[in-house]
Amino acid sequence: MRLKIDGNSEFETTVIDSLNYLTNHKDYASIKFEVDSLQKTLFKMGYIENELKNIIRINDTTFYSQIHLKKKFNTIYIYYNKKDVDASVLNFISKHVSDNYFELECSEIENALKYINSKISEKGLPFSKLRLTDIKIKDLLNLEAHLIVDSSEQKRIINDIVIKGYEKFPRSYLKHFLKIKPSQVFDLNKIQNKTEQLNSLNFAKEIKSPEVLFSKDSTRLYIYLEKAKSNSFDGFLGFGTNDETNKLEFDGYLNLNLTNNLNFGESFRLLYKSDENDQKTFEVDASLPYLFKSPIGVDLLLRIFKRDSSFTTVNQSAKLYYQINAKHKIYAGIVSTESNNLLKENSTTSIADYKTQYYTLAYQYLKPQSYNVLFPIKSKVYLETAFGDRKSSNTLEKQSQLTIDALKIFNLNKKNSIYLRLNGSNLISDTYFENELLRFGGINSIRGFEENSLFASLYGLINTEYRFQLNNSIYIHSIIDAAYFENKASNTKEKLFGYGFGFGILTKAGLFKFNYANGKTENTQFKLSNSKIHLSLTANF
Repeated sequence: MRLKIDGNSEFETTVIDSLNYLTNHKDYASIKFEVDSLQKTLFKMGYIENELKNIIRINDTTFYSQIHLKKKFNTIYIYYNKKDVDASVLNFISKHVSDNYFELECSEIENALKYINSKISEKGLPFSKLRLTDIKIKDLLNLEAHLIVDSSEQKRIINDIVIKGYEKFPRSYLKHFLKIKPSQVFDLNKIQNKTEQLNSLNFAKEIKSPEVLFSKDSTRLYIYLEKAKSNSFDGFLGFGTNDETNKLEFDGYLNLNLTNNLNFGESFRLLYKSDENDQKTFEVDASLPYLFKSPIGVDLLLRIFKRDSSFTTVNQSAKLYYQINAKHKIYAGIVSTESNNLLKENSTTSIADYKTQYYTLAYQYLKPQSYNVLFPIKSKVYLETAFGDRKSSNTLEKQSQLTIDALKIFNLNKKNSIYLRLNGSNLISDTYFENELLRFGGINSIRGFEENSLFASLYGLINTEYRFQLNNSIYIHSIIDAAYFENKASNTKEKLFGYGFGFGILTKAGLFKFNYANGKTENTQFKLSNSKIHLSLTANF
């Protein structure tokens, strides 16, 4: 069946046709519904006096209807009570707000009333209703009406929070991470937005939206969670050709993360790394959130680094942090370092015994994309500044250090994305020892170079990848890295580049990554023998 609708004039017909009403229908009930819907649309546009003339059956397949639009009203003056609606709310929807009325375009009435009602609901009145009464003609082009707010209840507050599915979920995360707690004014929209942030935690997931049980005198909030696999075992194997011996050399590391095994939200990490250059790293760190149910947490770290038979360096740090909200965190702490020269004969003055003590301030921003298993972090920024003294051979020297680590994923569409990471650090001092210099290079730094093979007093690098997801478990990517560093101990400056490709596969065992990269300096030629292959597997359990 076909429907044709005309107006009372050529202009009215043009207005009706511009609404793109449905012309083909299966039965008369569908035609009647379409005409009623069209009238409601015209009413919202300001044709509040529009009149349906008729619906006539022309033949077996065609129906004809006529709607007289009549006069269009542009603006409505809505009178309101200050006790019901704040003028500050009205300023977001109207350019003209007075003490007792505000103006709206007729086409904006529905959205404006929804907005006002949502703001009233945020104040703990979820059952409030809005309606316009005494609608009448003010003048030739304008209407007027009164806004009535029906809200006989008192404000609703959260009386109790019940967690279903993962009953041992650490309650401190509700109060300090999500900012949801009893005695808080009830606002379901805000609660739903906040609980979605639980998916950024690697030890708990939201399995469905929160629900509310209203009784006469109480409001009970139900949150549905499940405990997720949050422990991980990460490692990689790297191999390449030694430039001096032309022999194949291996390097790698093991990284164990244990998270929330005590249902406290705590984390523990153990790292052991053995590099190609006979460098060994042992690292242990622990994070304890929300101590004594406060918003304060602590990060503890012990790192031991040994370079062949030259020196050892021991770092210890303790940092207190405050979780501002789910994305922002600030730190303050202390870091101490002690390094010892292991050379029997002090044939060089660039390695020396020293001790340092720094005070640090840091800030972290973290935005997840929990829907993507392969790339769960969308953006991250970590900024840190440290200042203190270095003591060596009875001399005391002021030092400071600046560090930045930032990444961003630009999602072009569901399958294509661009990954950018910026990492750098600067050690500011009057003199430098070789064993206190910053170390970088490798799979987690500039790819195509040996792990921790580069020493610098200042460095900055950028990692870029173009990523293409074949499906939810396989992706391929390019590798284009660049870095600049300075070593003031040896008075050298250098530019570095890394090129290559890689892929990742999410298996039952975990995420397997393969990287092939070739590194070169600014003034050297490309050599295939300088290529590095890195394999890693991250398994969750």
